[in-house]
Amino acid sequence: MNDTVLEKHSFGAEVGRLLDLVVHSLYSEREIFLRELVANAADACDRRRFEALTDPKLAPPAEAKIRIVPDKQARTLLIADDGIGMSRQELIDNLGTIARSGTKAFGEKLAASKPEDRPSLIGQFGVGFYSAFMVADRVEVTSRKAGSEEAFMWASEGAGEFTLAPAERDTAGTEVVLHIKSDAEEYLEPMRLETIVRKWADHVTLPITVARDGKDQTANEGTALWRKAKSDVTEQNLKEFYRHLGHFFDEPWGSLHWRAEGVLEYFCLLFIPGMKPFDVVEGDRDSHIRLHVRRMFITDKADLLPHWLRFVSGVVDTEDLPLNVSREMLQTTPVLGRIRKALISRVLGELKTRAKEADDYAKFWNNFGAIVKEGLWDDAEHRGEILPLVRFHSSTQDGLVSLADYVGRMQAGQDTIYYLTGDTVDAMKTSPQLEGFRAKDIEVLLMSDPIDNFWPERTDSFEDKKLRAVTQAAGEFGKDDSLPDISVLLAAMKEALGEDVADVRATGRLTDSAVVLAADDHGPDLQVQRLMRRAGRGGMPSRPILEVNPRHKLIESLIAKQEDKDLVKGVALTLLDLAKVQEGEPLKDAAGFARRVSTLLAGSLTG
Repeated sequence: MNDTVLEKHSFGAEVGRLLDLVVHSLYSEREIFLRELVANAADACDRRRFEALTDPKLAPPAEAKIRIVPDKQARTLLIADDGIGMSRQELIDNLGTIARSGTKAFGEKLAASKPEDRPSLIGQFGVGFYSAFMVADRVEVTSRKAGSEEAFMWASEGAGEFTLAPAERDTAGTEVVLHIKSDAEEYLEPMRLETIVRKWADHVTLPITVARDGKDQTANEGTALWRKAKSDVTEQNLKEFYRHLGHFFDEPWGSLHWRAEGVLEYFCLLFIPGMKPFDVVEGDRDSHIRLHVRRMFITDKADLLPHWLRFVSGVVDTEDLPLNVSREMLQTTPVLGRIRKALISRVLGELKTRAKEADDYAKFWNNFGAIVKEGLWDDAEHRGEILPLVRFHSSTQDGLVSLADYVGRMQAGQDTIYYLTGDTVDAMKTSPQLEGFRAKDIEVLLMSDPIDNFWPERTDSFEDKKLRAVTQAAGEFGKDDSLPDISVLLAAMKEALGEDVADVRATGRLTDSAVVLAADDHGPDLQVQRLMRRAGRGGMPSRPILEVNPRHKLIESLIAKQEDKDLVKGVALTLLDLAKVQEGEPLKDAAGFARRVSTLLAGSLTG
């Protein structure tokens, strides 16, 4: 290689830290490096075949395969493919930076995980290539992009920098050469390599060969598992294929395997994961079910499931599309529309069946409930089927409850399902907003996911029972004809608070607290207002209503001194801030609040 064209690049701090985490924290699971590199090779081959559907010049060779070649004498292991290949810039982007994952998040997840769960983090964070450094002290990647005449070599010892240089490769594709560490010689043994391939990549439809005695021996069965009869597929087969699809180590919570015949003919194998990926809520919101046509991979971007089922993985293989299907055709063909409808129905049916076992279903709901609820917001067609599947925490019950459970416990004459939204369930359980409901033994559903602040307005009701936030029901719920008249104090407090509140009113819904905030009956819920402000979308600011408990000792004492306007003003400002603190609201003047509290405390101690 000509040193004059050798480029040196530094890894970002993120990559350097990540390499250290992968090599040292996942050390006991070293064999996964081969699974990750083979999976990358298979993905590259799939992408090339798909691109060739619209550009035949990119077609891979008929004998395309993934080759694994150990060389004991040279202490190297080669993994080569005939895939799409990478350009110079793609080598830098794909192997030199980790902007998409983030080491900090990876490290936090790693620290919180159990040892047996740690290997799955590699797949979750998309950092599988770097697992090569668990067994190699130097890695060289030579790649030629399909359709290009240029090839480049990326090389690194995983210690802070990598090099790039022009290289030679007769055909498109990629080859990875690992210079094996002295304590990883087992990965130069053909039998050991074949065992790993059978364990992790047996279902890759492309041939995977391992060189032994100068000959390439096929190591994988290459069977399209989804096309087998359900009775011929074992639980172990399903588990291994699921792990291959998602690069995970956990077991699927559920699997759906069937063949459709009739107007449409297709094979389907879907999985519901047993653990939650790192970015299932915040990350990519598209479904990535793999679409095959007569066994050939076409794309994983056909939107075969809606975004609120994006956690489902799997394969759909149809006979009813041409192999040269275009991207435009995928968007308009009624075939995919009918398949999509059937898939949604199957998944919902599986969830409905599994929901009968509360403890088992709770595991699923804790992982993916926040995603399913997105369908309540923007999928009117399936909203009625999703609602019975939704689970909540409750102010009166342990564990998770359904809307049907709540309705079954409603008091005689109650026609409303009450709910409270907040940042955490624990905080909501101690909220003053629940005091009056507890006093009347009325159950309140507790909702802590951001989406909970929005979907109820589109759902409206369940079994003819209206859904209503407790902060919006405060007006009628707090009415009590036996309350003492404190109208003079309320008027003074409202004058003191000015534009900071929409109103100050007495309420009978408090038992222990002096004050609480309420939302306007026709405006957004308090938690919605908070979320909008955090997102910088407050628009015209909504002013809260301050509700006052006339029976509280503090209020009774204030009535006795209500002629002192300065005192009333100071206490009113303090009570408003106190109500905000109770709701988790930020204070406009925290220092002023602290001074007023100090003054009041000093007065009570010296008075």
